[in-house]
Amino acid sequence: MTHPLTYVDPNAKLAANVKIDPFTVIHGDVKIGEGTWIGSNVTIMEGTRIGNNCRIFPGAVIGAIPQDLKYAGEKTFVEIGNNTTLREFVTVNRGTKDRGKTKIGDNCLIMAYSHIAHDCFLGNNCVLSNSVQMAGHVTVGDFAIIGGVSAVHQFVHIGQHAFIAGGSLVSKDVPPYMKAVRNPLSYGGVNSIGLKRRGFKLEQINHILDIYRIIYNNGLNTSQAIDYIEQEIKASDERDEIIMFIRESGRGIIKRFSKNNNDED
Repeated sequence: MTHPLTYVDPNAKLAANVKIDPFTVIHGDVKIGEGTWIGSNVTIMEGTRIGNNCRIFPGAVIGAIPQDLKYAGEKTFVEIGNNTTLREFVTVNRGTKDRGKTKIGDNCLIMAYSHIAHDCFLGNNCVLSNSVQMAGHVTVGDFAIIGGVSAVHQFVHIGQHAFIAGGSLVSKDVPPYMKAVRNPLSYGGVNSIGLKRRGFKLEQINHILDIYRIIYNNGLNTSQAIDYIEQEIKASDERDEIIMFIRESGRGIIKRFSKNNNDED
């Protein structure tokens, strides 16, 4: 299934039914799982691990060394899960000694011209729209969606089921289940449409909305709001996920939109 105009290093390990189109280069120390298709003019560099039934479209470069001046040549990896699609000209750099790898989960869609830098961890079922630019050490939870032409600052954490509007500058952490909109990026409510599509019940969505009303609308600072939620809101997986995310936030979470801010929307 490998075209004669493709180069595959003899040390690469490809499943028997991998299909590779012409003018693609597969370096050594690469593993590609069953049913995966690699388009033409793709470069897959050493340390890359690609799962089953993935699709890598023309022009993508996977596993290049980090664009990090601290990288000292240590052996690191890119791991891509099963059933994930990388569209045209996507670039994914491998990790540094910090995390040792860059990881993309199962069933993800990374659209054209997006960049995923070193040590980023993306969960399962994530969508990055066209030209998302993601700096190093970013963490993205399951089912998160990032709109096109958004730029994500290094070390940012984006929670599961979050939705970020296109053209956003993401410099603060975005907690789970919410919509992040406007400029500067601000809390825009609960991602109710996405949650309904994924089988969340109305009671769960309203429960999440009650939590975020306390955080953003009750006049409490973040620490006070979290303490209040722990005492007054019934425990649930969603409540505990939000509390843990905010407590572990390294960059602080996005704020409520204020008309005093400069909004270009």
